[in-house]
Amino acid sequence: MGSVEKKPHAVCIPFPAQGHINPMLNLAKLLHFRGFHITFVNTEFNHRRLLKARGLNSLDGLPSFQFETIPDGLQPSDVDATQDIPSLCVSTKNNCLPPFRRLLSKLNHDGPPVTCIFSDAAMSFTLDAAQELGIPDLLLWTASACGFMAYVQYRSLMDKGFTPLKDESYLTNGYLDTVIDWIPGMKGIRLKDMPSFIRTTDPDDVMLGFAVGELERARKASAIILNTFDALEQEVLDAIAPMYPPIYTIGPLQLLLDQIHDSELQLIGSNLWKEDEECLQWLDSKGPNTVVYVNFGSITVLKPEHLIEFAWGLANSNQKFLWIIRPDLVSAASAILPPEFLTETKDRGLLASWCSQERVLGHPAVGGFLTHSGWNSILESVCCGVAMICWPFFAEQQTNCRYCCTEWGIGMEIDSEVKRDDVERLVRELMEGGKGEEMKKKTMEWKKIAHEATTAPSGSSFCNLDRMMKQLLL
Repeated sequence: MGSVEKKPHAVCIPFPAQGHINPMLNLAKLLHFRGFHITFVNTEFNHRRLLKARGLNSLDGLPSFQFETIPDGLQPSDVDATQDIPSLCVSTKNNCLPPFRRLLSKLNHDGPPVTCIFSDAAMSFTLDAAQELGIPDLLLWTASACGFMAYVQYRSLMDKGFTPLKDESYLTNGYLDTVIDWIPGMKGIRLKDMPSFIRTTDPDDVMLGFAVGELERARKASAIILNTFDALEQEVLDAIAPMYPPIYTIGPLQLLLDQIHDSELQLIGSNLWKEDEECLQWLDSKGPNTVVYVNFGSITVLKPEHLIEFAWGLANSNQKFLWIIRPDLVSAASAILPPEFLTETKDRGLLASWCSQERVLGHPAVGGFLTHSGWNSILESVCCGVAMICWPFFAEQQTNCRYCCTEWGIGMEIDSEVKRDDVERLVRELMEGGKGEEMKKKTMEWKKIAHEATTAPSGSSFCNLDRMMKQLLL
């Protein structure tokens, strides 16, 4: 980008959860590198968590990269844990617009005028503020394109009577195997592959209604940004294109950011938990492709019995493993791993509370990933060429899992009611089996395509980022 006399000023506001903050911060850094003044808006609750995790000076930023906060509308809490997602969705929708308006007014009064807003697609209240100021509002969709298309179908699924379910028996009687054969660009999709909020008997289900409302409001956006790359989801992207405002695929955002060598930008982090540096030192002592990395993300909550089944499955597989167990991973506070498990695996397993996932997945010792199938995790795995075992938990993770296992050839699914024998079998297959070898080859192919998409001058995501800048912002 050529020099400009007055910097454009972008306000970036993620949905207040770890998996949404990370990609928005990556996008903000890309914009900053291309000449934007950035104001990054966290909730007060998450701002406190970031300061605690990264140190008091970690968000000082740069002169043209500042952090601001707004309240999330929930009761104050000192608990260092992910907030309840349905409660957050309702509260941000109902309470965040007035303080966001006040913040924009303050920014326009005190510094360079705000010229555009980059908002998480789950924070569509920002569209009202942008309209009042007459500035563009671009919505960042932090999930996959296939997840986006699946959510778009919610209204039709309700109108056709597929959801809400008639009663609880429909969760287990085979009904979820019903094939939905009318979704453009998504062949063979079953109800069980749709985002999990359809699995309700409540016609007033909070998440079902929230998803329908946000997807309808998204049509008012100046553009929608997807953190994916064309080759990975081409068929779905072609089907979405006529349905929504301009769509820009500019992912994986991390690969675009990796091409920027700015030490000050690199210091600005987004992890809400303190990273355990011991992980990387431990991995340094292990041979290439010998460690299974296990991480269920920032939102998944395990039942105590599932924790035990995963533990003994990993133990019985005889593979080395690095397992991230967040402080709030298990639903019962008293749930702990059995001492026998810790004794048996002490020489080949490491438990940690949080880590830099990109650095772990990029480590030569890591040969497989047991994941919840969150979109950030899948993209990071693809970028590093690491095949997966998928255990989807929530939202569009079911859709992502389906695509990983049947469309892209880079994953194997584990049943939701996890059993140790299945964990053992799939971990062995991933690390030593023929199917695991095929998946690793396929993942390396996708890694190459992902890197090509983000490389100048002709990569699809690189060109789309340029196009977005020229057409909408500068």
